[in-house]
Amino acid sequence: MSDRVEPKNLPRGEQRYSGKGLKADAVGFWDGVSIGLDSTAPAYSIAAVLGSIVIVAGVKAPAVLLVSFIPMFFIAGAFYYMNRADQDAGTTFSWVTRAMGPWMGWMGGWAVFTTGVLVIGAQADVGARYTYLLLGLDDLAANKWAVVALAVVMILVLTWICVIGTELSASVQRALVLAQCGILLVFVLVAGWQMVRGDVAADAPSFGLDWLNPIGLSGSALIAGMLLGVFCYWGWESAVNLTEETRDSETAPGKAAVVSTILLLVIYIGSAIAIIGVLGLGVLEEFDDDEGLFLVVGDQVLGGWSWLLVLAIITSTVAATQTTILPASRTSLSMAVAGAFPKRFATVDPEHGTPGFGTWVIGIVAIVWYVLGSAISENFLFDSLSALSIVVAFYYALTGIACAIYWRRELRRSVRAFIMIGLAPVIGAIVLLVLLVAAVIDYADPENSYTQTSILGMGAPLAMAIIIFVVGLVLMFISWRASGGGGYFERTGGEEVSDDVARAALGPVAPGR
Repeated sequence: MSDRVEPKNLPRGEQRYSGKGLKADAVGFWDGVSIGLDSTAPAYSIAAVLGSIVIVAGVKAPAVLLVSFIPMFFIAGAFYYMNRADQDAGTTFSWVTRAMGPWMGWMGGWAVFTTGVLVIGAQADVGARYTYLLLGLDDLAANKWAVVALAVVMILVLTWICVIGTELSASVQRALVLAQCGILLVFVLVAGWQMVRGDVAADAPSFGLDWLNPIGLSGSALIAGMLLGVFCYWGWESAVNLTEETRDSETAPGKAAVVSTILLLVIYIGSAIAIIGVLGLGVLEEFDDDEGLFLVVGDQVLGGWSWLLVLAIITSTVAATQTTILPASRTSLSMAVAGAFPKRFATVDPEHGTPGFGTWVIGIVAIVWYVLGSAISENFLFDSLSALSIVVAFYYALTGIACAIYWRRELRRSVRAFIMIGLAPVIGAIVLLVLLVAAVIDYADPENSYTQTSILGMGAPLAMAIIIFVVGLVLMFISWRASGGGGYFERTGGEEVSDDVARAALGPVAPGR
């Protein structure tokens, strides 16, 4: 690890490339929206967590999803404004470094990097299992190692697609998001018609606007529900990691992130109302953290076409597997170019303009984690996803705080500026930090983990998260020593947005400032 390095093997020709060697103008706004949506795996997410949210919130589960949207929307706004100031593929790493210094920036980048390792295998595992089910190969779907084998093949193929071109990745994502969201739209419309006709389960509640009102939920129930609901939205920022490869990079990636979160809100609220209104609460409570919910509701709503929801689960998890690779690989590239990560990660594929080395490292390490976790137990993979919530809350909160610090000189420019670049990002960060603390308290008890095994005297998710941060601190210290405390680590933070960028993003200064 050393000081800032120039990307290697940069291609030449008429095609434009970013300063890091990434292929510029490879994707557009709607590609970013597709990637932002697919990264969250909406079909899988709502199927997996709705039953758990119903257990703590009942018919107010849609309200929990609505409240969970608010901090994510605020952080999406922070991503938008930070990207207006700094179009860097490293996003959180670059922005937090500018605002808060190299140590916090390094840990923010490390958090983004490790999320891919934690989640890619678990996503591919679900996609592989449901592929067997769709093909009628139930025996293989029940065979752990048959599922693992197909999941590994999926990860390798999707990693290869990410390497050979961002355009191809975007094309695949457009197809997958149309399939996934199209199926969910059909499902919601048919379920809604059944609710109107009364063709629902005998104990299904009648829809009322109070389903969207969180008032009446206890504080503990709301927090427990938000621990699940907030992370249904995780992943929308993948579009911003492609900022150096996006047309109109100052505005399009950030807008894509914001639009993605809004569309996710519509998808989740619509799906939750449809499922509760058709199945009722009793059936839902049997599917605590179980995406098998879609198999049951599909039979009731779509009948012989229920296989469409299985296809939605497959496209959801396959799409998320691919898009999760993108932020981690771009972040490692940005860290290497800045001199905060090994030089090898700064290598850009000369033919395709993608960070080939970093992409393959993410894919292979994720496979190793997934295979080892599968060998231990399936519950180990679920605990990995639980650990993800702590890591994600950390780097989202950092980004919200960094936004307010970086734009601090512009907070009095106007009321709109104060809210959008100061108040909202900080509120989003505080909510996420509260949820992080709640998750730490919850996972400190081994009984609240899937493995229910004590690791270092605590639950597996918390132990995993702590190990990730400790390893990050060790590697950061090694990087600092290797650089002699210079280069990247000489940066002091406290940077501010330029007047030109502030004027373009926020408009003129309010009278009387």
